[in-house]
Amino acid sequence: MVKIILALLLFSAVIIFHELGHCLVAKKNGILVEEFAIGIGPTLIGKQIGETKYGIKLLPFGGCCMMLGEDGDSTDPRAFGSKSALARFAVIFAGPFFNFILAFILALFVVGIGGADPAVLGTVDETSGAYEAGLRPGDRIISLDGSRIYNFREITLFNFLHDDKAEVDVVYERDGKRVETQVVRKVDPDQDRYIFGVTMTDDVSQGLLGTIKYSFLEVRYQIKSTLMSLKYLILGKFSVKQVSGPVGIVDAIGDTYEESAPYGSKAVILSMLSFAILLSANLGVMNLLPLPALDGGRLVFIIVEMIRGKKIDPEKEGMVHFAGIVVLMALMVLIMANDIHNIFVG
Repeated sequence: MVKIILALLLFSAVIIFHELGHCLVAKKNGILVEEFAIGIGPTLIGKQIGETKYGIKLLPFGGCCMMLGEDGDSTDPRAFGSKSALARFAVIFAGPFFNFILAFILALFVVGIGGADPAVLGTVDETSGAYEAGLRPGDRIISLDGSRIYNFREITLFNFLHDDKAEVDVVYERDGKRVETQVVRKVDPDQDRYIFGVTMTDDVSQGLLGTIKYSFLEVRYQIKSTLMSLKYLILGKFSVKQVSGPVGIVDAIGDTYEESAPYGSKAVILSMLSFAILLSANLGVMNLLPLPALDGGRLVFIIVEMIRGKKIDPEKEGMVHFAGIVVLMALMVLIMANDIHNIFVG
């Protein structure tokens, strides 16, 4: 029950902030926001404040921001469809952008309290390829195979995504000087994959400016890991079975809670905030994908409108988005079934 409540709270906070972005920018551009609500389904509590009805709905997850003329069938000057392409672009983009803002705000707390994970080596296994290539404790990793590295977790991510490649070009920094080398990674028999044989430094406190810097880098890391995962999914290196939906995320949140609970409330709070950062950044990236029914798909139609100088037929656009919703729902059912199978069958 605890993990379900935590999951609902995290999902709700992330989605509400997303919808708040749409709402605030819509109002800023003179668009009539008819309703802004927490949750979905029938309204339990509602209050009209000015021109907008604010409410709490039955199902306690998600949220909604309903604008006049979202489907383009209103001629009211304050309707969404009556505004300029640039204004509509800003309103649609604001949702994902607010998710990145939320991720950054949460990262300030996580990094400020729990510290960061700079790509500085704490230990280097003397039997590893990294040690043989000249890497030593205190070295800062700058890049791996040309990919810029800031967080130690990016080294872990690189290991995970490139488990079939032994030789890696590494640029590291020592005493202010950059050194280029090639690490021939060795296979860890326990993990059956190539590893560097290094661990991160214990010096993770950063101070005020460092906290701000690594909060930005935390959001960057979450965006990067999401994009890399999508890339490898498209390339076939990941399967749909490895993708988690709401059920899988609830289970993961529960596991994270149970693992952190023995270490006290501070560990639980930091773990949940870290998960919220992941969810918020992930939602921002996924919503910007240029697919029908998503914010990214709607942005594509607006960009095409800007290029051709006139609107696309709202009815045709609506049909495309409806088809996208059908496909997304089918995919969600598939992922949910896979989540249930992984949890109960393994």
